[in-house]
Amino acid sequence: MSKTFAARVSKKERSTLDLTDKVGRDIFKASDDRLLQGAKLTEIQMKEIVVKEQVRTKFNDESIKDLAKNIELNGLIQPLVLHQDKNGRYRLICGERRYRALSFNKAVAAPCFVLENKTEEELMAIQFSENSSREELHYVDKADGILNYQIATEASERKIQAALGISKSEVHRSLLIAKMPRNMKEAAKKYDIEKYVLLEWDALSRSSLKSDVEKRILAGDITKRAELASIISAGGLMRAGGKKSAANASKPALPKGISANAFLKAMTSKSKDLNLDKKTQELLRTLVEETKEMMDQ
Repeated sequence: MSKTFAARVSKKERSTLDLTDKVGRDIFKASDDRLLQGAKLTEIQMKEIVVKEQVRTKFNDESIKDLAKNIELNGLIQPLVLHQDKNGRYRLICGERRYRALSFNKAVAAPCFVLENKTEEELMAIQFSENSSREELHYVDKADGILNYQIATEASERKIQAALGISKSEVHRSLLIAKMPRNMKEAAKKYDIEKYVLLEWDALSRSSLKSDVEKRILAGDITKRAELASIISAGGLMRAGGKKSAANASKPALPKGISANAFLKAMTSKSKDLNLDKKTQELLRTLVEETKEMMDQ
């Protein structure tokens, strides 16, 4: 059966669509459509919007100015997401970059999706989903958001996985990062440090090596996983002259002749012969899975 098409319309006869009435649901077609079900699209005065702490904590002033210029030229394509409480107050849930850009433009009002009767758990899931879908969200902010969700909901890693739509291993890694010292997380954002640098530093046993690596991470001297790997494989930090520090010079090298995969298989097989409780078995399985994933990166 052949398809039929509407007749062509000349440019002079074409009408211009007002996107202020059309903007909205198509932008959130995937998971956000479910989360924003029941939201009303309306224009809200900027002065009525209350901004509390959001998932995102890292903002680039230049990118905000660029966004402000874009909004000034093209209008706000994606509305803000607000929640109206029982007292009628509007709380910003998603879109703080857009809100800042609008404020920079001294906007009086903005198109907003207004949610009502949502629990804190639902609002956190909406906020996380909207923010994590954007490249600008730093992995540290994402990790803190997952930890805050866990604290608020007392959910297990598996339940967090289902609620936020991310893998169990990503949940586990994010919780590890979120619980790291604040100065390490701030350094990660300041120097754009790869997340596996933090994860592999955290996995090191307490030693002078770990302390030295920590100092170099905080100074921004180690930002790439490969840089950290070369230091660890050398068995210690290298001094300016290329010699190992005395504290690590006498440490024996790891035995050669066994690959990482062979070691993991042997560890998995051996663990089955041990009389371990369920919690320890689960921790061991998680450790093996995490190690495999790190090796595959």
